[in-house]
Amino acid sequence: MKILVLGAGRMGHGAAFDLIHNSPGVEQVTVADADLKKAEAVAEAVGTSRIDAHHVDAANHSDIARLMAGHDSAISCVNYWYNESLSRAAIETSTNFCDLGGNNYVVDAQLALDDEAKAAGINIIPDCGLAPGIVSILAMHGAARFERLDEIHIRVGGLPQRPEPPLDYQLVFSVEGLINEYVEVARVIRNGEITEVPSMTELESLEFEGFPPLEAFQTSGGTSTLPDTFLGKIKELDYKTIRYAGHCEKFRAMIDLGLCSSEPLSEPPASAGGQFVAMDGSQITPRNVFAKLLQKHLPADGPDYVLVRLEFVGVGCRGPHVSKGETESSTSNDSGLKRLRYDIVDKQDPETGLSAMMRTTAFPASIIAQMMARGDVLARGATPQEKAIDPEKFVAELARRNIRITES
Repeated sequence: MKILVLGAGRMGHGAAFDLIHNSPGVEQVTVADADLKKAEAVAEAVGTSRIDAHHVDAANHSDIARLMAGHDSAISCVNYWYNESLSRAAIETSTNFCDLGGNNYVVDAQLALDDEAKAAGINIIPDCGLAPGIVSILAMHGAARFERLDEIHIRVGGLPQRPEPPLDYQLVFSVEGLINEYVEVARVIRNGEITEVPSMTELESLEFEGFPPLEAFQTSGGTSTLPDTFLGKIKELDYKTIRYAGHCEKFRAMIDLGLCSSEPLSEPPASAGGQFVAMDGSQITPRNVFAKLLQKHLPADGPDYVLVRLEFVGVGCRGPHVSKGETESSTSNDSGLKRLRYDIVDKQDPETGLSAMMRTTAFPASIIAQMMARGDVLARGATPQEKAIDPEKFVAELARRNIRITES
């Protein structure tokens, strides 16, 4: 099979690596970026004649379509705002397409292309990274083990191995993605209904063995389509981001000061109507200044961890090798409710140099791109990954890449 990777940043590098080194069915990989030198650097780092580097502008629809043609699947590792137009190019060229998500409104627009994708005989699967992505498919994996499922609680975080003040955080994906996660509302299921809650609220403490004190708080995007998928089936579903203790309070203060505002800065007096303007003539907003400062001052390339926890609560939990009708569970209470926990602790690979975030975000997209190309999916069309991907097969592919789930 031939796979196209759009974007030659960290995640594009990770996807290309997995396609070449972990995927015996892949014959050829194309990595393309608006910066040809970046694409060439990824091809050189992956280190094989089976990968080609190309220049392409993700905003140029005709160039994208020409490049997609002849590939079995395409993976978008570029900014989320391109994903709808890339999905349309995939339909035009009958190329399976997946991406790393990043915005619920864009995902909704992609899923609205379902009829067109079916007519083209392809898959459009958004949100194929870590969260949403791995966690969405694991949610289906765990849910299938219950006779009746009541709750799913998802906790995910990318953390530096050597945290540095003041935020004890390093950039593991785009700054824009981070700010979106912290300022947009979170979609959850409460009392059986979909509702929205503000991000950076409902702070809680949690523990992972061997780690210093951690916290988790509401953030946007992590549930993506899961509330719609589980509506009417469970009572509670939420997603929180894991950070080292103290991070939320510090970042929340900067949001409260207006540093994430997208309103243009006005020169005093405001009544004069003047505005600060960048050298290129564009308006300056606190958010774009803050993003530049975060990009400049936060570490980005240090060794990292990725922590994942899914907790399920319900009735009649079957073990991984228990037949339907039999039940077992590691934890229960007097009400008869049973609890199941999935944990993942991944860290930077010292042999390959790939970060934990690259492994747990880019590798899943690579796995799904290959499953689409083989036709190894549950349905064609524009479909959420939790409805299109067989959880058992996906978990087996993660294990083959040494991304392992600990169950308790």
